[in-house]
Amino acid sequence: MSSESLKAHTVHAAWSQFDAVDAGPTGLNAFLSVDREGSLAAAKVISTNGDLAGVPVAIKDNLATLTLPTTCGSRILEGYVSPYEATAVRRLREAGAIVIGKTNMDEFAMGSSTENSAYGPTLNPVDRTRVPGGSSGGSAAAVASGVVQLALGSETGGSVRQPAAFCGIVGVKPTYGRVSRFGLVAYASSLDHVGVFARNVFDASLGLEIIAGHDPYDATCAAQPVPTLRQSAVVADAAQPLAGLVVGRPVEYFTDALDPRIRAHCDVALERLRALGAVVRDVSLPHTSLAVPVYYVLAPAEASSNLARYDGVRYGQRVHADGLREMYERTRSGGFGPEVTRRILLGTYVLSAGYYDAYYRRAQAVRTLITQDFERVFADGVHVLFTPTAPTPAFRIGEVSDPYDMYLSDIYTVTANLAGIPAMSQPIGDVDGLPVGGQFMAAKFDEATMFKAAAALELALRSEGGA
Repeated sequence: MSSESLKAHTVHAAWSQFDAVDAGPTGLNAFLSVDREGSLAAAKVISTNGDLAGVPVAIKDNLATLTLPTTCGSRILEGYVSPYEATAVRRLREAGAIVIGKTNMDEFAMGSSTENSAYGPTLNPVDRTRVPGGSSGGSAAAVASGVVQLALGSETGGSVRQPAAFCGIVGVKPTYGRVSRFGLVAYASSLDHVGVFARNVFDASLGLEIIAGHDPYDATCAAQPVPTLRQSAVVADAAQPLAGLVVGRPVEYFTDALDPRIRAHCDVALERLRALGAVVRDVSLPHTSLAVPVYYVLAPAEASSNLARYDGVRYGQRVHADGLREMYERTRSGGFGPEVTRRILLGTYVLSAGYYDAYYRRAQAVRTLITQDFERVFADGVHVLFTPTAPTPAFRIGEVSDPYDMYLSDIYTVTANLAGIPAMSQPIGDVDGLPVGGQFMAAKFDEATMFKAAAALELALRSEGGA
């Protein structure tokens, strides 16, 4: 089979799997829009020898694309097509990837289950009665169900890693500034990251390597050289690949809030890391317990500012009314769902006169303390940290109705976003048939060490049939 025929065959296979698992009223609802004809046509003419030549990929629907709508899972942007494309998407295309569709998500990335989408929830491919996690649940489900090999998501407080854990795949959040945010619809600009989903550590490292690097269109994108991350994800010494590596076990992540069955899988993973040559030692990140309240002050505050632009005037949906004020109110009330409305109101409140110092300024000060906790641990000789990704396996659709309980799904992931460090989740086992994720975190711009540890653990667990 020629390379051109193979590329076309790969895209046809993606559509066959899509038809089997996602299409129609009984499907996973992982995709909000698709480009069957365009992707098949692209597969026939693509001539690049890029690293992703002919590979079907999916894009979270808050990353701007020229060929499909960018709705952010919201009615207020229904049918909106961007006049430009996100840098991360463009770099995938330049590497030869073929975008087959845009994936479902919690509205404006505000949620941990993909139940907040205006277009209905996505189902978990492992167990369709369960959520796939959020807010990037559609991208996670697209990869886990075998429709695509690689997908882009976004993270503000764990929206790549938590769905990866719930769906049994690999999800990576890079260092803040490693990947351009140009074309990513803003939720909370100081916390937002573009991330990668894949079925294994190597593919995730390759995907991140391709989309990473400086971008003049994003002032927060670092002019930092990107190492060949895929090399770090290849295990060279099967016996002691992690000799000399120091793995920190943060005691604050192993409390009674953690499902004991997940803790048991983490303990096994840590033992495997020791057997691979790593030194495992307990460390403390003392401000961890403050991360969730800090996050849910800062993220809504930034959201209330970022989402002010959806007013029915510049773009998106407009509800006609007699006066401008009424048009604003009707457009925003009808366009935003309840969770987005809740966070806008919360953010506006903490930024208001008389409350700014009590909430927002204090939260920023605690964020600095959380960042310093990580800096101190890494300066003390620890190369990577290992923790659970989520405190429980995937919960049932509709099971968690209390917003506070839903927010606690992010208890182990928000710290990395607050500190801006790289973090990733990978499968480490299952509980009653539901996947369990283990999380690695590393110092800023040290994704290479993180991938090295993750690849070695992945190989060890697979060789034992553990994950």
